[in-house]
Amino acid sequence: MSREVERQVRQLLDETVRSIDAAALVGLSCIADGPDAWFAEAVLAHGGRLEVVVPAKQFRESLPEDHWAVYDELMRLAVEVHHTGMTVSDSEAYMAGSEILIGLADELIAVWDGKPAWGYGGTADVVACAERNGVPVRVLWPEGASRS
Repeated sequence: MSREVERQVRQLLDETVRSIDAAALVGLSCIADGPDAWFAEAVLAHGGRLEVVVPAKQFRESLPEDHWAVYDELMRLAVEVHHTGMTVSDSEAYMAGSEILIGLADELIAVWDGKPAWGYGGTADVVACAERNGVPVRVLWPEGASRS
């Protein structure tokens, strides 16, 4: 994702989170690098509470090393942490984490370009799971932007 698309996505997330009453705002995230963490940061910046879903025991180590400090800080600020019980950080664990998140959520805010997932457990799969389970989905994506 280019710096410009990142800036636009962060702005969309900020505007969306700001529109929710801070007293009722609880953000659920796996806090992976990118939009997951940006969403969590926006929730906290607007006075909300953060709950984290950890897909696997090895999840943190599977993330880029330059994201670990952000991940650790968001974990420290979380009011609750949910675990899948899985060990290996793979697509099955990511989808299991997303299923827990969807089960807890009143609404899914998805940063998604509308294209198929790059692999099982990607955004397209998470959106489809939310829709199957009757969880409303709000899709955010900058007009004309590309994820590549």
